[in-house]
Amino acid sequence: MLITFTSKAASEVLMYKEHAKRILELLHKDVDQGVITAAEAPHALQVLEKEITESRQHSVSEDVERDVHAHHNEDGDDANHEEIQAVSFSTRAYPLLEMLRAAKAGGHDVVWGV
Repeated sequence: MLITFTSKAASEVLMYKEHAKRILELLHKDVDQGVITAAEAPHALQVLEKEITESRQHSVSEDVERDVHAHHNEDGDDANHEEIQAVSFSTRAYPLLEMLRAAKAGGHDVVWGV
């Protein structure tokens, strides 16, 4: 399922619900519908930038790597698969982060699910 974030400050941002959930939980927002007001935008930016900084300090977890190796290349039968390319939290959050920056600068709200 997709979530569409909208604001008068920027173009729409589409995100899978499962990926938006982590971001919205950090902001204590409902994943199905809600609003980040222009007044809340500076705090939301601070929270997300802090999480991005923390997530960059940690590489792919050992559990993920172990799972990948368990299903790929163990007995040579999956040797044609490409290397894992995990999409980082910062990459997933970037479009919404930019929308929040524009919303803050323009004094606009960001809404979804309405």
